[in-house]
Amino acid sequence: MDKLTAFDAFVQSAETGSFVAAGRKLGLSASAVGKAVVRLEQRLDVRLFHRNTRNMTLTEEGRLFLERCRRIFEEIEAAEAELARSNRTPRGRLRVSLPLVGMLLTPVMAKFMRAWPEVQLDLDFSDRLVDVVEDGFDAVIRTGQPSDSRLMSRNVGRFKLKIVASPDYLARYGAPEAPHDLVQHHCLHQRSPSTGKIRPWPFARGERQAKIVLPKRISATAVDPLIALAIEGLGIACLPPFAIRGEIADGRLVSILDEWVEETDQFNVLWPASRQITPKLRAFVDFMAEHLQPQ
Repeated sequence: MDKLTAFDAFVQSAETGSFVAAGRKLGLSASAVGKAVVRLEQRLDVRLFHRNTRNMTLTEEGRLFLERCRRIFEEIEAAEAELARSNRTPRGRLRVSLPLVGMLLTPVMAKFMRAWPEVQLDLDFSDRLVDVVEDGFDAVIRTGQPSDSRLMSRNVGRFKLKIVASPDYLARYGAPEAPHDLVQHHCLHQRSPSTGKIRPWPFARGERQAKIVLPKRISATAVDPLIALAIEGLGIACLPPFAIRGEIADGRLVSILDEWVEETDQFNVLWPASRQITPKLRAFVDFMAEHLQPQ
């Protein structure tokens, strides 16, 4: 019988006034309860009860110990209640890795924080290939198709890429009318920071697929420099629409070849398949799926 069970046997004996009644409440025999109390007295080197053939009463030391034991059990009950609430209510630190363009997702993150104020978001902005488990992340948001079988995933938003250039560039070099015209232009490419590969431009029109080798004027692992270079008139870029919404709205960039871009990309939330999904992570995934509208 462990120490906590022995404490419980003592408390129940003190409150019921007998080992028999205490045993009924605990599902133990009167003999087992009595032995537990005796062992407790031996370990504490103090007598907890005055006992005779008719009744038993607490000693002064027993009354003091009973008060302490009751506090212990009250704390245990409070801890259990708090844990039960925690298991139901999203709360605590949630570490999430976002792509560099994830800074454009901050309005959605702000809405999440207002919806779940007891969750503390720890956001890491990076396009590097992170190991969700080894790097200590609860989840990551990434674009493209998930390929790691160790991870669970949920699609939380789709978007269609845009081919853009500055008005100055188009005035100097002309606007391409079809994807094949791009071979005569300066193209600004995004390169995967994890694989080093140039990300393809998704051209299609109905059933017609346009697979061409594009010239590589500049490549970068991040979207921001490509946006800046395109605005400066140094080339044509293929970019996510939510990253250039303002630049298109104010005329610094112009969208071209829209009818040739039919393929969509997607945002996914990824988390370890081996890890039980917590209320805070469930709330985050569900919220992103409902509110993340990249288009």
